[in-house]
Amino acid sequence: MAVYDLEEQEQLDELKTWWKQYGNLITAVVVAVSVGVIGWQGWNWWQRNQAGQAAAVYAVVEQAAREHDAKKALAATGELTDKFSGTAYAGLAALLSSKLQVDAGDLKTAKLQLGWAVENARGNALRDLARLRLAAVLLDEKAYDEALKQLAVEPAPAFAPRYAELKGDIFVALGKPEEARTAYQTALAKLDAARNSAADQSRAQYRDMLQVKLEALGGKKP
Repeated sequence: MAVYDLEEQEQLDELKTWWKQYGNLITAVVVAVSVGVIGWQGWNWWQRNQAGQAAAVYAVVEQAAREHDAKKALAATGELTDKFSGTAYAGLAALLSSKLQVDAGDLKTAKLQLGWAVENARGNALRDLARLRLAAVLLDEKAYDEALKQLAVEPAPAFAPRYAELKGDIFVALGKPEEARTAYQTALAKLDAARNSAADQSRAQYRDMLQVKLEALGGKKP
């Protein structure tokens, strides 16, 4: 037992010496890892909480849209863009509210909301749609150069036909039939390149509409 006690004491002494050398470092690492885990859990909780609150405010925007209440939608959208700008709901609300503002004749506010979505909405699809709608509003205001600038960005394939079509509409308004013809032809080509059997009927109707615009310029069927 005496030998065992001596060996045990030597091991304890070695452990104490080792701990004096590395104990502080190990403690710091453990604390850092613990803080990191707690911080990650806290971040996830905060994000879920933010998303839950944002969803509740977005529901107000949806209700305002059903009621055609532009002022109510504007207020709720403002809350989302101010307090919950990092959520997808903020961009969705800006798009939905902007349509109500256009319907109410407030193009200035609609442009501000769409401009915010172009710069801040989460996801390329939302930003592409915001650019498209902003360009349409600018076309209505006869701000043709600004509208074309919005459409200069290459969108996702799903939006490419509409981008090209709207360019054609702008060139028609500018009295540039050749540029308009090229844009409509591009829209048709983009549409045919992105065929989707699940939407064949609506796609065919859209294609017919594009063809009518092209033929109005004296274009030949592709």
